[in-house]
Amino acid sequence: MSHQVVASSDTTATRSTALYDDLGGHDGIRQMMETFVLNIAEDERVVHHFVNADIERFHTQISEHICELSGGPCIYKGASMPEVHKGMNISRAEFNAIVENLITAMETHDVAVSTQNRLLAILAAMHKDVIQR
Repeated sequence: MSHQVVASSDTTATRSTALYDDLGGHDGIRQMMETFVLNIAEDERVVHHFVNADIERFHTQISEHICELSGGPCIYKGASMPEVHKGMNISRAEFNAIVENLITAMETHDVAVSTQNRLLAILAAMHKDVIQR
């Protein structure tokens, strides 16, 4: 491998982890997802979807997924989004409520709006996998 290819690869790696870094890395994401889970638990609009959930597992899985999606070193080993949400009958209003809870969590952790938007853009692509009506 030539030096030029390595330099190019390093530049790509740096660029791809920028969102992960902007979210505070592993610890920042875990803390933000903890706040997100707590926000959901207090939200009457959506909490019924999580009544039988293993909350610790959910926290771990969502943290790993956000870590991976943002370019971090984590590997999400959970089920696919269609599998996870199959049969949940999540409405658009409930989906929007969950997004509001995520935004509130990001704001609580002082995540810049531009960083929030970058993460939300990635997650928006999963909309059709969550709302399966």
